[in-house]
Amino acid sequence: MLKKIPHTFTIVFFLVLFAAVLTWIIPSGEYSREQKEINGSVKTIVVNNSYHKVEKQPQTWQIFSAFFKGFVDKANIIVFILMVGGAFWILNGTKAIDVGIMAFLRKIQKLQHKRFFKHLGVNNIIMTLIMIIFSLFGAIFGMSEETIAFVIIFVPLAISMGYDSITGLCLCYVAAHVGFAGAILNPFTIGIAQGIADLPLFSGLGYRVFCWIVLTTITITFVLLYAARIKKNPQKSWVYALDNYWRNRAQASEQETVAYHTPLAAWIIWILLSGIMLACSFMYPCTAIELGESKYAIYAVPVLSALFLISGFFALRKSVHFFILDILIFTILFLIIGVLGYQWYVEEIASLFFAMGIFSGLAYQTHFDKLMKQFLEGAKDIMNAALVVGLASGIIFILQDGKVLDTILYGLSKSLANLGEVASTGVMYVFQTGLNLIMPSGSAKAALTMPLMSQFSDLIDVSRQTTVLAFQFGDGFTNMITPTSGVLLGCLGVARIPYTIWFRWIYKSILILILIGFLLILPTLYLHLTGF
Repeated sequence: MLKKIPHTFTIVFFLVLFAAVLTWIIPSGEYSREQKEINGSVKTIVVNNSYHKVEKQPQTWQIFSAFFKGFVDKANIIVFILMVGGAFWILNGTKAIDVGIMAFLRKIQKLQHKRFFKHLGVNNIIMTLIMIIFSLFGAIFGMSEETIAFVIIFVPLAISMGYDSITGLCLCYVAAHVGFAGAILNPFTIGIAQGIADLPLFSGLGYRVFCWIVLTTITITFVLLYAARIKKNPQKSWVYALDNYWRNRAQASEQETVAYHTPLAAWIIWILLSGIMLACSFMYPCTAIELGESKYAIYAVPVLSALFLISGFFALRKSVHFFILDILIFTILFLIIGVLGYQWYVEEIASLFFAMGIFSGLAYQTHFDKLMKQFLEGAKDIMNAALVVGLASGIIFILQDGKVLDTILYGLSKSLANLGEVASTGVMYVFQTGLNLIMPSGSAKAALTMPLMSQFSDLIDVSRQTTVLAFQFGDGFTNMITPTSGVLLGCLGVARIPYTIWFRWIYKSILILILIGFLLILPTLYLHLTGF
């Protein structure tokens, strides 16, 4: 099964070449664009009926400069991956995650003796809860790039529980992106698309919640069935041989004797972090959390700071390892507050994880020179995952610089003419799904397509809300399979899963989700739903 599998870099390079060939075949053209304020921020959108032909610009040697442009364009995500990888390598050096996983597995074994958990399967309950949480993250605040940091945690956890790296990737990455497709309040897709379509922000919420429940339930069921099959016979895993890397790491950790202790440095770090959080509590006493059109004022920073002060003290009394796990947990909690309340993105999140790594290493009494060496080793270990993100971005630049991306969009939109209501909606959905394979950015695709699709929906007497739903599903599902997605390639690189294996494993599930998405769109054509 694993013979003659092309390297991910090879696949991406040939996709760049294919894109360059298209610039010689497809006529060049482009739309005019204008600046428009949408939901408080200025976006560049397409002007209706503005497509015009331009001078042909076939790409040749530009296939090499496209890589450079891709690295520059995705520099934030590339640096994010390197910083997170380095931070977690420092964290791994403390053995805190290994201690946490072993303690977690011991808890599971105890629960399995209780009748209720034994009947349902404690592993099934845990995986279901994890996937629901990440699906909500994707649906509410559009979690995407952030999942790269969690892959490092959930892949070794899944393997320690008797599953494989694919299961671990599903727990965070797949769950978040199914939620991203469900998009209850996703500001990066629904927020922009509805703003461009002149619809009330986050209207049609009730039906989207129903769609999210359906999609998340189906995904969880699929993952649990797959996980049960792997648990029963691990050698059936597509990545059984490749997972030796993670199994060897786990065995090496088990063979090492962990000395439970709490050095003075850990107490000093606890006092320092508590002081920093106390200062932040005075600076940011109240956090405004925005969920759709609703705003909630909560005392998030003071509450989390107080909880860290208490939990850190008790963790230190057990061992420095549990204190470092406490730092990791509160890093994740502050990440959630930062994203929801302060619009954090990869720069702030990378900085947060970097600080986590540094403070964890210092608490473990690691010499600073060794900390820096560990950080560089972690960045080196994850370098392939970071570089492939820039390579994949080069595909988009070839199509854009060759002036054929807008032509593809124009040709597909023209194919919608003279079709019936259901057929037109179906073609719109297929169009958005297909376009996502070459343009995985939901925000960019909304700005490019919604000015055209919203006007077209008026002509065929289809609700603009239906058009937004077609965009929402079309943007979401294929994110988990498109080779131009930096997030997907980054997660696969961290999990050490080749793209070809991932594609062969998941493509049938994606096709099923695409079909279900279309079935969920159809009721909006015939039923009187709120907001449609």
